[in-house]
Amino acid sequence: MESVKDMWQLVCEHLKKSVGEVIYEIWFKPLEILSFDGTKVEIAVSNFMKKIIEQQFYQELKDAFKAVMGFEIDVVLIDPDEAAAKAQKSSEEKPGSVISIEQNTFETFVVGPSNRFAHAAAQAVAAAPGVAYNPLFIYGNSGLGKTHLLRAISSAILAKNPDADIIFTRGEEFVNLIVGGINKGRMNEIHEKYRNCDVLLVDDIQFIAGKTSTQEEFFHTFNALTQAGKQIVLTSDSSPKDIEVLDDRLKNRFEWGLIADIQPPDIETRMAIIQRKANTLGLELPDEVVQFVAEKIRANIRQLEGAVKKINALVSIEGAAINVAMAQNAIKDIMNDSRPIEVIVNKIISETARTYGIPQSDIISKKKDAKTAKARQVAIYIVRTTTDLTQKQISEFFGNRDRTTILYSAELISQEIQKDPSLRKMIDNIVKNAKEQ
Repeated sequence: MESVKDMWQLVCEHLKKSVGEVIYEIWFKPLEILSFDGTKVEIAVSNFMKKIIEQQFYQELKDAFKAVMGFEIDVVLIDPDEAAAKAQKSSEEKPGSVISIEQNTFETFVVGPSNRFAHAAAQAVAAAPGVAYNPLFIYGNSGLGKTHLLRAISSAILAKNPDADIIFTRGEEFVNLIVGGINKGRMNEIHEKYRNCDVLLVDDIQFIAGKTSTQEEFFHTFNALTQAGKQIVLTSDSSPKDIEVLDDRLKNRFEWGLIADIQPPDIETRMAIIQRKANTLGLELPDEVVQFVAEKIRANIRQLEGAVKKINALVSIEGAAINVAMAQNAIKDIMNDSRPIEVIVNKIISETARTYGIPQSDIISKKKDAKTAKARQVAIYIVRTTTDLTQKQISEFFGNRDRTTILYSAELISQEIQKDPSLRKMIDNIVKNAKEQ
């Protein structure tokens, strides 16, 4: 084991086995290691996820580190805002530490035809916050670099002005913040923090849609910041006009500034991303391996980077030779898009229907009996957590249901698997069987 990255890779592999791939993808894959000093590891995690992990999975996380390292590790979960401040205040990275937030810069963003406009717009905002485009609204499927651009904007602004008050949050976190603020009578504190910052960065803003109190609060926060000349940058899986049950006042305001979309990268860009990631790991990949991975994984940058990490782990842990056969083994667990997305979704629906003992057609029908409804919710949850489809695209596979139904189903099953290990195991088996078909 040569680095913190190698350690984290091994921890992740252990977690996949101990909690199952579905739980891993939802609760552990988004985690980012900030530092490791040999006895304590600091991990960046949202407030919402932190609560769940501490209540449900903290011991599994500690056990995974102990299994890899051979001794107890003190695991500390840190809020992203605190993590960003910690990273920016560190004038020099500690030996062996990994500050992934600092890696999300404009310099480490691979630019291609699919994202050049969004990248240029983000640079313009970072160069002149509150002046260039306000708000800047970036949309596109998951895993294409939207969050990277948000972090890059933050890094660039703080590099010029270390005292800038920048808030980075996610739509889901903002919803939970407002609900908690109302229940605990802390709205004045929230107003003070959010309406007086210099830059507000919100990832996945679509999550506030349909939440009346949250939308009302964000409307007033938006007005306060823009009137004060403060910068707002938002990301979403859809353009403003396509976010259903979003207040028309917010749709109009989101369209005030500049809207930029990010599309899946072409093969040249994918190959460049693979090479860039390999270089950061000190890994030399043969051209045929780079091309093979780029051809197999076409629509998700995170999956591309994950494939390179897996190859690196196989090299450093098992001493495997780097060739196409080894690369094929490295990406076998990734549901790649060499199969049409329609085939992938249909296999998930088919396997879910088989598991529940109902016809596949019932899942996409209007039937509402308890058994069919539960099977449909499970299928929607799996599609949402294993593909990069937007809510609108998922709804098209399930009889053009309202996108709030898609979101509700995914959230409901996500909550239920925390309480029901048998449901979690069943979903893991459905995912596994769908991949093997």
